Amino acid sequence: MAIPKRVHFCWIGPRFPWAYVFAVLSAARHAGVDEVILHHTDELADGPEIHALRAAPGVRLARLDPAALLSAVGAELGLGEALSGLYGRAQGPAQKADILRAAILYQRGGVYMDVDTLTVASLTPLLEAGQFIGAERIVWPHWVYRSRSPLVWGRHLGLDVMRKLLRRIPGGWRAFRMVEGWYVPAVNNAVMGAGEAAPVIAKALRAMAALPEGQTPGPYALGPDLYQALLAASPMPDLVIHAPGCFYPFAPEISEHWFRPCRNAPAALRQALRPETRIVHWYGSVRTKPYVAQISPAYVRAHRQTQLYSALVCELLPELAAV
Repeated sequence: MAIPKRVHFCWIGPRFPWAYVFAVLSAARHAGVDEVILHHTDELADGPEIHALRAAPGVRLARLDPAALLSAVGAELGLGEALSGLYGRAQGPAQKADILRAAILYQRGGVYMDVDTLTVASLTPLLEAGQFIGAERIVWPHWVYRSRSPLVWGRHLGLDVMRKLLRRIPGGWRAFRMVEGWYVPAVNNAVMGAGEAAPVIAKALRAMAALPEGQTPGPYALGPDLYQALLAASPMPDLVIHAPGCFYPFAPEISEHWFRPCRNAPAALRQALRPETRIVHWYGSVRTKPYVAQISPAYVRAHRQTQLYSALVCELLPELAAV
C-alpha cells in the first residue's frame, strides 16, 4: 500500500517560532504532497508566524487532543490506556511528540517530519513504499553502551573526539565527509513515512505500551533507541531504510555547521546537499537550539551569504525571506 500524500508535523506549546514555520512552508512548497498538517496540542499564539502558515496554500492547522487520539489508537491495537498513561508520565515535549507521531501515522498514514527540518525536494518517489525511515551517522549506537570490549570503546571514543574537533573547526563538515563512513548508520524517527496501520508503527506503539508503568523513559527511549532496538530484534524486510544523505546530510554535532560562518554560503550549499537529499534535518535539539530564537525572515535575509541555513531558506522560500 502506498503512503498517503500528506505530511504531518506535531507541536506542543503555544508559541511556534519562525524556524519551524520555515519547516512547514518548505514542505508545502517542495514535498509534492496534497496537504501539510501542523497538529498542535495548545492554542497557538497569534502573530506573523501563524499568519504566514494560514496564508500558505496546502497548509492546515489542526488542534490535537492527545487523550482522544491515544485512547482511539490504544483501543484499536488492544493496548487499553497504556499509551495515554505513558504520555502522561513522559518527561518533556520531545518524548510526548515521539508518542504522538507514531499514533498519528498509525491512524492516518503519511510522512511525519520533525519541525527542525527543511524540505528541499519532492517526496513523491519515496511514497511508493509502504513504510520508510532514514538513517543517520552516529558515534554511540545503543549496542556500544552494552559492550565490554576495550577495543569497541576505544574506537568510539576516538570517533567522538574526531567529531567534536570537526564540529568546531571552520568548514569541518567538508573534512567529516572524508571519514563519515567510519561512523555507524542508525535509524532516526525524525522523518518517517507509513501507510495506515503500518507494521513498523504498530510495533513501535506496542513497544511503548509495554514499558513498565513505574518506569520513566529516558530522553531517546521512545525515539531513535526504540526503533534501533526494534530492528535489531526483528529485521523488517518491508521497511525501506534511506541512506543518511537523504534526510541527514550533516551528522549530529556536525549539523552545527548549518549555522556557523561560511564564506559564499549559496555556492557552498551545492556541496553541503547530496544528490539524494530530500529533507535537511538540522538537529534543533543538539547544538543548534540557541539559534531558534534568533531566526526570522530578516535573520535569514541578513545571513544568506554567510550561513548555510539562511542560504537554504532563502533558496527554498525566496518570497518569504524578502519580507
